[in-house]
Formats: sequence, C-alpha cells, structure tokens
Amino acid sequence: MSINLDLESIILPGISSERPLVMAGPCSAESEKQVLDTAHQLSKMGVKIFRAGIWKPRTRPNAFEGVGSVGLPWLKKVKEETGMYTATEVANAKHAYEAVKYGVDILWIGARTSANPFAVQEIADTLKGVEIPILVKNPVNPDLELWIGALERLNDAGLKKLGAIHRGFSTYDKSAYRNAPHWQIPIELRRRIPNLPIIVDPSHISGKRDLILDISQRAMDLNFDGLIIESHCNPDEAWSDASQQVTPDALKCILDRLVLRHSDVDKQHAATLEELRTQIDKYDDEILNIFEQRMKIAEKIGLFKKQNNVTILQSGRWDAILKKRTTMGLSKGLSEDFVNKIFSAIHQESINHQTRVMNEE
Repeated sequence: MSINLDLESIILPGISSERPLVMAGPCSAESEKQVLDTAHQLSKMGVKIFRAGIWKPRTRPNAFEGVGSVGLPWLKKVKEETGMYTATEVANAKHAYEAVKYGVDILWIGARTSANPFAVQEIADTLKGVEIPILVKNPVNPDLELWIGALERLNDAGLKKLGAIHRGFSTYDKSAYRNAPHWQIPIELRRRIPNLPIIVDPSHISGKRDLILDISQRAMDLNFDGLIIESHCNPDEAWSDASQQVTPDALKCILDRLVLRHSDVDKQHAATLEELRTQIDKYDDEILNIFEQRMKIAEKIGLFKKQNNVTILQSGRWDAILKKRTTMGLSKGLSEDFVNKIFSAIHQESINHQTRVMNEE
C-alpha cells in the first residue's frame, strides 16, 4: 500500500509531536455559549485542538442530529478567541464543502460513513487539493479492509495528510464497553501501514466516563499516537452521549494520570528483552509443531468418518471439548475469551482438514 505517513503529517503549526496528541470538545455543538465556554476551559488547560460535532448521524430518526451549518461560525469564533484549531465530523460531500468554507482545520469521517465507499469517494473528490488533515474512523463493523479502503480512496485523490481514529466496533455481545475495542484490528492496521497516525477515541469505546482513563492508558501502552476525548462544560446536560463526556477539569485529571512509556528499549535492558523474546519464539515454534501433529490426527479422523459414513460435525463432542478446555484455561490464568477463540479456530481448522479428506476422490 502506498500510504506513507507519520505523525508529523497531521501535526499543525504550534502543536507538539510528542504523544499523546489530544483533541477534545463536546460530542455536539449545542449553542454558541456552550461551545465557547467549553473551548475556553480546554484552552486554559493547554488543549490545542477543539473537536465538536456539527452534524450528528444518529441510529434512529427524531434524535438530535446536530445544529448543522449554523454551528460552523461558532467554531470560527473558537479559533478567533482561543487560537485553538478546530475539528469536526463530515458525513457527506456537502458537509466537507461547508466545513472547509468556514475554515475548519481538521476533518474526520465517521464510522457510519467510512463503511460506505460511495460516500467516502464523494468526500475524497470534494476535498481534492485541500491541504488539511483528514482522519478516518474505523467502520462500525470490524472490517479492516473497509477501513483501509477508505484511507486508500482519500490517498488516491491526492490527500496526503491522513490519519485513523479507532473508536471500537459494534457488537451484539454483552460487554463493559459501548463499542468493543478489538485492539488486534488497529494493531494490524499499524502493521500494514506502519507510519499511519492512529488516534484512539476512548469516549466511544467506553460509552462511560469512568472507563475513559483505562482505555486512554491502554492506547498509550500500545504506542498509539493520540486521543480524541469528548469534553463538555456541563456533560450531564449534554444533548447527545452525556454518559461518556467529561468536564475539562476531569479531562485534565485523566491526562495527568497517564503513564507514557518509551517505544524503544535502552541498550542496558535490550539483552534481557531479547532473551525473553527468544524464549517466546521457541514456544511459538513448538505450538506450530503441535498444531501440525493435531491436524494429522484430525485427517485420520476424517478418513475414519468417510469410511464409516459419519458426519464431520459432532456437536456434543465439540461442546464437551470447549467446556473442558475453558475450565482448564481458567485454572492456568488464561481468559475464557482467549480459550474460546483459540479452540474455536482449532476446531474450524480441524473441520477444514476433515472436509478435504472426506471429499477426496
């Protein structure tokens, strides 16, 4: 992939490139007073980028969907009074045109929009020649290719100041979070596009203000570049997403408590880390060798089932295996989720091997 960026590509003049890059402000711009009160408080604590939703795509009609273009002059006033940069979400080409016309400094494409290639392409075409940072939130569903595809469309339109926002993924499963983090997906995005700036959205991942610190710390521990956090002068009275917004003072407490670790290991400790990594590599080799032997046995089982006209899937046997291994995993300090995922993957691979044997002429 030809996207070759780093954090400097989205850093604006006067903003430090040190982690974390912080973007903060209300979920929605509700009134000029609310916007300016929040912005002034955030500016006093050192926040340089003010975010506010002007248009708010909502799941169902009749919910507050943002004040619309009438709020853009409020963002312009934020810049005039505080010197902060401004950022907002655009969901279509008209939004993008209006935001640029009013001098918004940073745009982001929301999760619902990034899942729609036609909408992303229209925004990309509208923004051709515009030299401002454009961030792409992950799609609502956990689809890395769709996320990368949105970035590629912008890149192909000549837009080079690109970054990603990880806001978590919708799920039917019960979870402590509003949107499941699925950290392995932004980690894979970083592997695929190593220099792409990745900003984490703890507000939308958590859905609850008391979880924002934990998500923010996790983002920093994984060496992501920044945080976009919803902050409101009176969050309990917010017109949208009240439970996940924090006051500017609470935001300052969160940022002050973050522990920022080094991405590189000093020479004094490098040998220790390398020794431990060598041990990990050894166990990984052993795991793959064991998997190979296990699949050979699965193929023998497949041949037996073929010869005796037995179906591949034996639901009772699979249920017993999963329960037994989950209990054993818990006793060894492994999470239930991890054991389920590992053995589900092993089971599927076993089925694949047995299916091949069953269908051989």
